[in-house]
Amino acid sequence: MSYEGYVMTMLLWWAGVGYLIGSVPFGILVARVMGLGNLREIGSGNIGATNVLRTGNKPAAALTLLLDGGKGVVAVLLARAYGSGDLYLIAGLAAMIGHCYPVWLRFAGGKGVATFLGIVLAMHFPVGAGCCIAWLAGAFATRISSMGALVAAAAGIPLAWVLDGGKTAFYVALMAAIVFWRHRANIARIRAGTEPKIGQKS
Repeated sequence: MSYEGYVMTMLLWWAGVGYLIGSVPFGILVARVMGLGNLREIGSGNIGATNVLRTGNKPAAALTLLLDGGKGVVAVLLARAYGSGDLYLIAGLAAMIGHCYPVWLRFAGGKGVATFLGIVLAMHFPVGAGCCIAWLAGAFATRISSMGALVAAAAGIPLAWVLDGGKTAFYVALMAAIVFWRHRANIARIRAGTEPKIGQKS
């Protein structure tokens, strides 16, 4: 195999690994195991922690948040440990895509916030920590979960650029774009003043 062929094989391999890890629908699994019903038929129908919280089960929501974030961490750390070069960036981006567009759910997955935070924490911890702070600040100030997500995604780009350079910032920007795209309905509701507050059933 040529060097170029090897590089392409590794890119595809780690993209596949990242996608499969990211595509595990922990929100649905947690809701099912904890007897909360079909998450796709609850609240917004989303598979993330915010919608799990709408069931009123805070432990289930917290567990979903940790597991969804953990997917991103695992994908990046595996590629760091067993891959080479910048393959961890590919694996992280693929995990984000897997969470938001899982083949098992006909490509209708979550909005990627917890997975985004986990990926960025594993890529460059100070950048991820800054995003987490931005997320908490945005959510606390507005009591709107999606606002915290948008603030965190937007903050990640300059944080990555300043703290870890343009390459990381590029991948963070791609993932932030996915977060914004997945939140386009939320953005419309925020502008209309109809976006549900944290803990509010929709």
